[in-house]
Amino acid sequence: MGMEELKRRLGQVSDLYAAAGLMSWDQETQMPGEAARVRGLQMATLAGLAHELFTDARTAELLAAAGEGQGETDAAIVRVTRREHDKATRLPTAFVEEATRARNEAHHAWLEARKRSDFATFAPHLEKMMDLARREADLLGYEEHPYDALLDQYEPGMRAAQVQPVFADLRDRTLPLLRRIVAAGDAADYSVLTRPFAPEAQKAFAWRVAGEAFGLRSTFARQDESAHPFQTNFSRSDLRITTRVEDYWPACLFGTWHETGHAMYERGVAPHWERTPVSRGASLGVHESQSRMFENLLARSRPFWERYFPQLAEVASEVTAGLDPEALYRAVNRVHPSLIRVEADEITYNFHIMLRFELELALLEGRLKVQDLPEAWNAKMQEYLGLTPPDDAQGVLQDIHWSSGLIGYFPTYTLGNLLSVQLLEAAKQDPSIAAGIKQADYAPLLAWLAQNVHQYGRSLTPTQLTQQATGQGLTADPYIAYLHQKYGEIYGLEAEG
Repeated sequence: MGMEELKRRLGQVSDLYAAAGLMSWDQETQMPGEAARVRGLQMATLAGLAHELFTDARTAELLAAAGEGQGETDAAIVRVTRREHDKATRLPTAFVEEATRARNEAHHAWLEARKRSDFATFAPHLEKMMDLARREADLLGYEEHPYDALLDQYEPGMRAAQVQPVFADLRDRTLPLLRRIVAAGDAADYSVLTRPFAPEAQKAFAWRVAGEAFGLRSTFARQDESAHPFQTNFSRSDLRITTRVEDYWPACLFGTWHETGHAMYERGVAPHWERTPVSRGASLGVHESQSRMFENLLARSRPFWERYFPQLAEVASEVTAGLDPEALYRAVNRVHPSLIRVEADEITYNFHIMLRFELELALLEGRLKVQDLPEAWNAKMQEYLGLTPPDDAQGVLQDIHWSSGLIGYFPTYTLGNLLSVQLLEAAKQDPSIAAGIKQADYAPLLAWLAQNVHQYGRSLTPTQLTQQATGQGLTADPYIAYLHQKYGEIYGLEAEG
């Protein structure tokens, strides 16, 4: 009886968070602007109620009575719930409500600041976000660095001291490749990437391929537009993704397929975890491995465009005029240092993440003042990519994360890049999966991912999941080998030896 009461309570907590999540989704996609203030109060109320229910004395009693749980499913629910409960009880309800209100205000301030490219108006809100982050780290507790407490929220068990050498290794082994590519020169015409492509046609093509290639269906998912693409879900049967439409049409297409990777992960979580803390992905790094796999390893591959080029030509003849699948494949894999993270190529993307990680550490430690952030951002962009943003909108204001209080989030993007290749290489050990990938038939791969990654939800830690699925711990070697092989071939570079 105790376990059933615990599950009922966890379901209620899940439902409250789902209601708050639906309000948040609506805020990004449908809500009239004037509703922002009250919406923030409503979301804070729901977050506070969920937090109170999850952290009150009865939840602790039910967890104690559950022991280790009976059976594998219940044992995982108890184990994950106990970990989440221990962390949640360290955060007072008043703090949770304050943080929710502040994040809502910061988000709307960021939207306006980015629209006007005016960092100064957003700066006070970022000061508040950093203050909340420091307070949250202190409440949660940490051994070495406050950043560890924040990063652990998104990547359980990961520490800043582990991230730093991984990033240094990536920098050392990919910066020379970038320099060789830039030095090799490139006479290709990339104007194809900004050829006329009607907004509705962009979204329709992207959505059609998301269903045909990757299994995302309108029976359990929908797509809308937002300022910053994202995926959210309220159950495995209610998935929402967003995209944005620009003159640079790859932003819509690849953004859609990126979020599709996130959505299909949530779709694949086993139904018996529903409405419990186990029902989400193992970590944001593992989540990102799925989105980056769909976006880059599959949708930017040669077989993908050999299969889907004719369909693109049917709906966007102005884009494909004079091209063939090979030309489009090379165009969408252009390596070119750029200002915007979400439009960055596979070689330069991680430098965008390193920049943000280093700035977050400096802000959290107080070595960098918020008012000096734009200058520091521009200096890092120049150091890593040889570019200086012309304005704040294309620089320090481009990402939604800091306005949402997501401090400690960015490293998970690069961790996901590493794991995406490691998982794909493991899957390709099955000949039917390897053969399918060569034909852009991803059904065998999707089944493997559901079986080896998705179904477990949070019942396995990222470390356990990686070891079980690939036979080894997380390593950068497959990812770096993939970059050298793919882009060495595209740019005609001779292998270094």
